[in-house]
Amino acid sequence: MWLTLYTRESLSGLAHNVHMMSSDKKRVQFRAPHRLIDRTDALAEVLGEDRTNILVTALREYLQEATHDDAITQEIAAAYYDDEITFQQLKALVGAEEAANFRVLKQQLNEEFIDEVADA
Repeated sequence: MWLTLYTRESLSGLAHNVHMMSSDKKRVQFRAPHRLIDRTDALAEVLGEDRTNILVTALREYLQEATHDDAITQEIAAAYYDDEITFQQLKALVGAEEAANFRVLKQQLNEEFIDEVADA
């Protein structure tokens, strides 16, 4: 796949923005297939970036896309409703506005449950 100049500049800009946006970084270590890392290194070489910038950009884009998938968003909401993730984690995944909507719905569901139990 050939990268256009626009794509190269976009990836380079994103990688730079990632670096500039967060001075509060957390070191992670993971194992990945050799072929994937080789491809990452090749792309980094073409773009004049380092491996970390490419991986961070790819991870950020994946998370962005995943949290806009309705099925995944429903799984995230269910995890919040079941107290498997905190409100702060929910907000980090879906954004402040949608997290606030889920919080209101969770409160309403809890109130309905309490009313049902009280009526029984």
